[in-house]
Amino acid sequence: MEQPNPAAQTLKFIVIVAMIVAVGYPFLLAIGTSLSSKAELAANGGYVLFPSHPTLEAYRVVLSGGVITRAAVVSIGVTVIGTALSLLCTIALAYGLSRPRTFAGKPLLLIVVGTFLFTPGIIPNYLVVQELGLLDTYGAMIAPILLNAFNIIVVRAFFQGIPDELHEAARLDGAGELTILCRIVLPLSKAVIAVVGMFYAVTYWNSFFNAMLYINDPDKLPLQVVLRSYVLQGDTFNAKALGVSVLPASTALSMAVLILAVLPIIAVYPFLQKYFVKGVLTGAIKA
Repeated sequence: MEQPNPAAQTLKFIVIVAMIVAVGYPFLLAIGTSLSSKAELAANGGYVLFPSHPTLEAYRVVLSGGVITRAAVVSIGVTVIGTALSLLCTIALAYGLSRPRTFAGKPLLLIVVGTFLFTPGIIPNYLVVQELGLLDTYGAMIAPILLNAFNIIVVRAFFQGIPDELHEAARLDGAGELTILCRIVLPLSKAVIAVVGMFYAVTYWNSFFNAMLYINDPDKLPLQVVLRSYVLQGDTFNAKALGVSVLPASTALSMAVLILAVLPIIAVYPFLQKYFVKGVLTGAIKA
């Protein structure tokens, strides 16, 4: 290997530091603002990076009311159940498409790949959800994004990289396709399953458009819709709904909801990060 160029190393360092600042500063600003008092926010124009007297009042108020906690429970339930169902369907379809003797495997693969080029619009999606009787149900937030073509292609490519000798040896021992999938293929595919599972979980957790389109009951709205109404649409917090008499600054409440919304993904990501390079690159190279 060639010796690293000092100029190139310096440029890389500058770019990485700039990216860290660009990503980290807004996040730290949101944390600092959520921990600030109303007086300190008023004195600093509404945003504080490092509060002089941090307080958890905004988080206490947000978590004490039923609106945010109920929305968080809905988001967690949809994310957990949706990710499990998506992984189940993706693994089943990808395994079938990865086997050379699958009935109608090539036409099904063309249909999956074709979804990259031809996507239905809002009205066809809405009509399908309506005909399935999923309007104003939690299923409406899961069914439209149950499968992702990119994830299917990545998992299929990973399955194809498993040596055929393992499949043949298992068949000689009398194992069926389901046994081979559960006892041989899946234990060897932890990396790609972790990556795809993270992709699905982030998609479900951040999804708000389907809820806005298909859900009318406010008690069934996920956290992202509530966050959007407070941060983007300028809705005001209701002291009675949150169960308090005096509210902290609206900016602090909005930032507190924002931090609570991104916290689960940040907490889960470090445990799956080690699988990302292996899982994504293996699928991408084979695809």
